[in-house]
Amino acid sequence: MNSSDNAPEGVRPRPVVDRLPKYAAGKAPAVIEGLTSYKLSSNENPLPPIPAVLQAIADQSDINRYPDPLSTKLRTALAEFLGIPADDVVTGAGSLGALNQILSTFAGQNHDGKADEVIYAWRSFEAYPICVGLSGAEGVQIPLLSDGRHDLEAMAAAVTVRTKVILLCTPNNPTGPVLTAEETERFIQSVPAGVVVVIDEAYQEFVRDQDAVDGIKLYRKYPNVVVLRTFSKAHGLAGLRVGYSVSGPDLTQHLRVAATPFAVSQIAERAAITSLENFDQVVARVQSLVDERDRVTAGLRELGWLVPQAQGNFVWLNLGENSAEFAALAGERALSVRAFGNEGVRVSIGEVEANTRFLELCASYTKAPQAS
Repeated sequence: MNSSDNAPEGVRPRPVVDRLPKYAAGKAPAVIEGLTSYKLSSNENPLPPIPAVLQAIADQSDINRYPDPLSTKLRTALAEFLGIPADDVVTGAGSLGALNQILSTFAGQNHDGKADEVIYAWRSFEAYPICVGLSGAEGVQIPLLSDGRHDLEAMAAAVTVRTKVILLCTPNNPTGPVLTAEETERFIQSVPAGVVVVIDEAYQEFVRDQDAVDGIKLYRKYPNVVVLRTFSKAHGLAGLRVGYSVSGPDLTQHLRVAATPFAVSQIAERAAITSLENFDQVVARVQSLVDERDRVTAGLRELGWLVPQAQGNFVWLNLGENSAEFAALAGERALSVRAFGNEGVRVSIGEVEANTRFLELCASYTKAPQAS
C-alpha cells in the first residue's frame, strides 16, 4: 500500500512522492536494565552546547516576535569569522534547509516538461534523493569507490546538458572519507561553469586531514561553487536548526528569492553567534570527539576490521548482509546504531563509555566488515 491509498477520495499527492525513499532518522536506544543507553545513530554531538550558549538561549525572551528573515546579525558574525562578505551568506534551517533552497533555485522541471539533473555520489547523505525528487529534478547517483570515496571521474563523465547541480559531500556521510583540495579543484575545472557545484561540509570542524578540501577557498575562486555548513554538529545545536550556504553574489541574489522566510529563529541566531564568539571552547570539545574517533578507529583496526578513512564524527562498517544483525546486537547492549539495509552500519562517536561498549561488541563479533 502506498501513501496515495490512504488519501481521501480525489486527493492525491504528486506522483514523485510515492517514488521517493522515506527518510529514516536514527532510532533511540533501547532501555536495558543495568545499562546506560546511548544513541549512536544520528551523528549528533553527544556534548551539550557550551555554557555561554545555554545561557544565551535561557536569556532569549522575544519569541513572540518574528525573527529577522535575513539573519543579519548571524551573517555579519559569520562574515567576520570566515573572512567573507556578509552578503555571500544565506541562512537556512540547518544545512538541509539551505540545500533545499539551492535545489529550489537551480534545479527542477523546465517549461518543456523535462527534469534537470542533479548528480551526487551514492551512498551519501540520505536526504539527497528526497530533496532532489521534491525539487522536481532527476537524481543521478554515482556509486562510491571501494574505499568509500567519491568517484569524481565518473561524476564528471555523467554531466549532460541537463545537469544543473552537483552535490559533493565531504566528509562523506555515512562512509567518512574527505575529498582532497587538489582533486576537488580539478573536478570543478572539468565541469561546465554553468553547473552549480555544492560542497557539503556539515562535518568540516572534525576534519584533520591536511589535504582535505576547504570549500571557502574554492568559493572564492569559482563563481559556481556553493558551500554548505551547519551549527548542528560541532556546535551541538542540532535541535535549533541553523545552517547556511556561502556563494558569490551571482548565486545569492537568486537564493534569497527561494529562501524560506523566518527559517532561523532568534533563539537559534543568538545561540549560533554566541558559539562563534566562544569558538575556542567549541574547538576543545570537537577535539575531544576527534580523539575518541581516533581511538575507535584504531581499536577497530587492531581487531583486523577494514574501515574507511573516518574524518567526521562517525565510523562506517561495511557489514553487508550482516548489518541488521549487528545493529540488533548493539541494541541488546543499549546502543542504537544506524544500519543502511544490506550495505553497512554507521556508528556515531558518542560518550567514552558508549564508544568503549561499541568496541567490546566488535571484539566479540565474528563477522568483520568486508572489503567494498
